[in-house]
Amino acid sequence: MTTRTRRTHLFRPVPPAAATCVLALVAACMWGQDNRLSPGKPGGAWAPGVDTREAAVSGLEVGHRLMASGQYELAIDAFNRAVLEEGLTPEILSSLGSANLGLGRLGQAEALLRRAVKEAPEWPAALNNLGIVLLEQRKYAEAEQILRRAYALDNGESDAIRDNLRLALANLDNPEHSEATGSEYNLVRQGGGVYRIQTP
Repeated sequence: MTTRTRRTHLFRPVPPAAATCVLALVAACMWGQDNRLSPGKPGGAWAPGVDTREAAVSGLEVGHRLMASGQYELAIDAFNRAVLEEGLTPEILSSLGSANLGLGRLGQAEALLRRAVKEAPEWPAALNNLGIVLLEQRKYAEAEQILRRAYALDNGESDAIRDNLRLALANLDNPEHSEATGSEYNLVRQGGGVYRIQTP
């Protein structure tokens, strides 16, 4: 009599629902691996994410906007924040000097602008703004020299520097009649941080 060896099944039948879940999971993994699904990749399952963060406006730009609206104290605060962002650059020194000029603080304005000119001696904007401060202090001879230098370095391209130079020459020829003293003027910002005295 032949004895048959009974083979024991090592695996039990998997329920249909469980098998479906397993197959779905495997298929998803294989699909992600083959197609390398990732946000922003062409053919991926998701569209690229949208960066909703706006570029921060620099303290220097905020300061210039405040200067344009005549808010010089707030402009100084903004320029001081810009120092933390960029350091005490010639542009920030010139901007702080110009804001102090707008407030009538001529001594502080002159000191800051002279520092800006010392660090950037061939920058027409700083020279121009220093020339304005000198005009306000009735230092017409030095103002004329500074503004003439600014005009030459700018190749005569800035109308603001040209107008300031004309004002310096007019006051130099007739020092008894000043067109740029007291509060009867406005600072008008042109391109590149250059300011022009605008009289009523």
